[in-house]
Amino acid sequence: MKFDAVIFDLDGTLIDTEALGWQAGRRAFAEQGIDLEEDLFHQLVGRDKQTGGAIIRARYDDVDMAQIERRWAEIVGELYATDGIPHKPGLLDALAAVDAAGLPKAICTSSQQGEAELKMTATGLHSHFDVVVTVAHVENAKPAPEPYLLAAQQLGVAPGRALAFEDSETGAQAAFAAGLTVVQVPDVIPSSRRFAHFVADDLMAGLKWAGIIG
Repeated sequence: MKFDAVIFDLDGTLIDTEALGWQAGRRAFAEQGIDLEEDLFHQLVGRDKQTGGAIIRARYDDVDMAQIERRWAEIVGELYATDGIPHKPGLLDALAAVDAAGLPKAICTSSQQGEAELKMTATGLHSHFDVVVTVAHVENAKPAPEPYLLAAQQLGVAPGRALAFEDSETGAQAAFAAGLTVVQVPDVIPSSRRFAHFVADDLMAGLKWAGIIG
């Protein structure tokens, strides 16, 4: 078999949080009289909170970032509580297929530790993964390769023997720079194909391309 492990991004790849994030973000900005522009939101996808904050301040220099972050988190929490966090199509079948192939799995996310814990608990994903790397574990977040290099190290595999699943350009760039084989399953933003070895319609299609399922 070509791969010794599979490493997944979380938001937009395994769980459908990006659409909820967009909805919450628009509401949080609207409370300050700002119409959050979609192109700006797209720049935030796959980024850690610190980098995202810098991107927002560069566009809206008078924004109250502390208030925005507080309300954004509150509204997201409300949406999670009322609507739940949907799985991406084929998620549980994909995880079962990786298990059937005998491959260890990791999550590599730009979420804060607490955010990742909340999402994984709400979606029942905790028991499925051997390793979880969040932005709290690294000095340099995606698109730097450090998160994927750490995930591979903790799984005990060489980066070149690991398969990565990502939705965003930021994440795909990180995995590509780390030397992983990258399957990109675009969510809210189309793939540029610059950092993807394969662009798939869903997780199962990516696993089939990689030879993990027939």
